[in-house]
Amino acid sequence: MSNPKSEFLKVFQDRGFIHQCTNLEALDELAGNEVITAYIGYDATGDSLHVGHLVSIMMLRAFQRAGHRPIVLMGGGTTKVGDPSGKDETRQLLTDAQIAENIARIKQVFARFIDFDDGPSGAIMVNNADWLDDLQYIPFLRDVGRHFTINRMLTFDSVKLRLDREQPLTFLEFNYMILQAYDFMELSRRHACRLQMGGSDQWGNIVNGVELSRRITGQEVFGLTTPLIMTSSGTKMGKTASGAVWLNEDRLSAYDYWQYWRNTDDGDVGRFLRLFTDLPLDEITRLEKLEGVEINDAKKILAFEATKLCRGEEEAKKAAETARQTFEQGRASSDLPTTEIPKDRLSPGVPAFELLREAGLAESNSAARRLIKGGGARINDQPIKEELRSVTLDDLDGDGVIKLSAGKKRHALIKAS
Repeated sequence: MSNPKSEFLKVFQDRGFIHQCTNLEALDELAGNEVITAYIGYDATGDSLHVGHLVSIMMLRAFQRAGHRPIVLMGGGTTKVGDPSGKDETRQLLTDAQIAENIARIKQVFARFIDFDDGPSGAIMVNNADWLDDLQYIPFLRDVGRHFTINRMLTFDSVKLRLDREQPLTFLEFNYMILQAYDFMELSRRHACRLQMGGSDQWGNIVNGVELSRRITGQEVFGLTTPLIMTSSGTKMGKTASGAVWLNEDRLSAYDYWQYWRNTDDGDVGRFLRLFTDLPLDEITRLEKLEGVEINDAKKILAFEATKLCRGEEEAKKAAETARQTFEQGRASSDLPTTEIPKDRLSPGVPAFELLREAGLAESNSAARRLIKGGGARINDQPIKEELRSVTLDDLDGDGVIKLSAGKKRHALIKAS
C-alpha cells in the first residue's frame, strides 16, 4: 500500500511490521474512521517470553500509540493443546497449575510496553480458558468443526511439516487451528475485536479465524502478519550461543539484555531500530548511515532504547555504564551478572567449563568446552588454554571475585561466599 490513510497502518508500513493482510484497503478504511480492537495470542508454554516474541509486543505498542485498543490473549486453554506450528514434535503437556503460574509471570512484561487503563485505547488482557474450558465437545464439533475440511487442514504448513518429516501429529494438536479460529470469533463477540495480528507462521491459523467469523457471524474481520525476523547472518531472532534472550528480569539480567542488542550485526541496526524502539524515523535514518567504528554508536543507542522499554530507564543506564567500565576502562564492574558459589567448592577446584555454564556464558558443559577449545574463554582476562582447567581459590581477586569471559563482549562474575 503506497499511502495508507490510517495512522496505524502508516506506522506499521514505515516501521516494517507488515507482511500479509487479508484485506489491507478495507482495514485501512476502518482504522481511519474509528477506534478498532486487535489481539495477539500468547501460549503459556514457559514462564517468560523471549526476544522472539518482541516483534508482536511492539506491534501491540505501536497499535495503541496510534489510538487503537490492543488485547493480549493469554492461551490458558490452547496451551493445554499445544500449537504445532514450526514444531517437529509434540509439546510437553503442562498441568493447570503450571499454566497458571506461567501466565502470572508472563503478565509482568506487558505493563512495560502497553497501557492497561480505562480509556478508549486502554489494553485488556484475557484468557481463552474462560471460554474454551467450558466448550461441550459434540455441540462444538457440530457448530464449528463442520466449517473445517480435513483436505484444507492438511495443506497448512504446521501439519505438512510434521507429515513430511514423518513426525507424529496428535489429534489433540490437529485441533489447535480450530480452537485459535474460535478464539478470534469469540473475541469478536465479546470485545468487538476486528483484527488478529501475529507472526507470518500464524497466517493459516489467522485466515481460518477470519473465515469462521464470516461464515458464522457474517462480520468481516481482518488478519495481519509481520515478517519472520531473521538476522543478517541468517539466524532466527533471539537465539544466542547461551540460549534464549528472555524478557523477564529474573531470567536474564538487564546487562545481558543490553549486550544482546549491542552485539547486533551492522546490517540489522536500522531495521531493529525501527522495529524495537520508539525513536523517530528521521533519527533512525541518520543512525543507520553511520559506517566503520561509528556504527557502534548506533548499536549503543539501540541497546539503550530497547533495554529502556523492557527493563526501565534506570536499568538501561546502569547496563550502559557497566559496559563502559568493562570495555572502555578495562575493569570489571560490580553490576556485571554475578553468580555466587560456596567458597569451599573452589578448594578442590571446579572445572572452568562448569562455571562458564553456571554463569550463563554457555548453554551446556559441552558448549563451554568448545568455547575453551576455540580460544574464546578467559578467566580474569587471561585465556583458558586447557580444556579441563580448574578454577581454584588462587583465582579469586582481593574482593573474592573471579571474572569469566566468553569472547570479547560477554562477561560475568563468580563470587565466592
